Amino acid sequence: MLVFFKERLVLLSVPKTGTTAYQTALRARADIVVSDPPELKHAPIYRYDRFFRPIFEKMFGVEMEIMAVVRDPVDWLGSWYRYRQRPFLRGRPKATHDISFDEFVLAYLRGKRPTFANVGSQARFLTPRPGGAPARHVFRYENQDGIRSFLEERLQTDIYLQRENVSPEMTLELSKDVEEKYRRKCPEEFELHASAR
Repeated sequence: MLVFFKERLVLLSVPKTGTTAYQTALRARADIVVSDPPELKHAPIYRYDRFFRPIFEKMFGVEMEIMAVVRDPVDWLGSWYRYRQRPFLRGRPKATHDISFDEFVLAYLRGKRPTFANVGSQARFLTPRPGGAPARHVFRYENQDGIRSFLEERLQTDIYLQRENVSPEMTLELSKDVEEKYRRKCPEEFELHASAR
């Protein structure tokens, strides 16, 4: 999470959406950098609303605007699947080495997800508490030019990105039946992505 107080902007770090690269590029420009522990770095909007928002409102009387990046839901799960293929995870409960991408997505769709498929939800990450502040600026991961332009204009600074926290490269294909099931069981994930800039 990055906080730019003068610009009244908070950039939430939705996991697997490339925000680590923005955090590295902008950390010297930010007023507050939350990079560890992961539960705070990747604080969802309800956690921001509960713990961080009251500080800005009660101490300074300001409302911060929230920005986030979301990824195509299939691509997002693909990134998690590939990320959990890193060699040092082999044999551990989070590893995805011995399962197909279809099996990974089907496990994600279960009521009780196994450890390797328990990766959260972009839609839940950005669902505010009752009366909480919504994310005003939600960008698609695929719109890197739009993300960068928005931040450069808002922060009046140039941004130079480096790839970080990258998942292993591999070609993934989700079968049509599994994708249809994913769309049917998790429509909010696809609606969120479709509504983003």
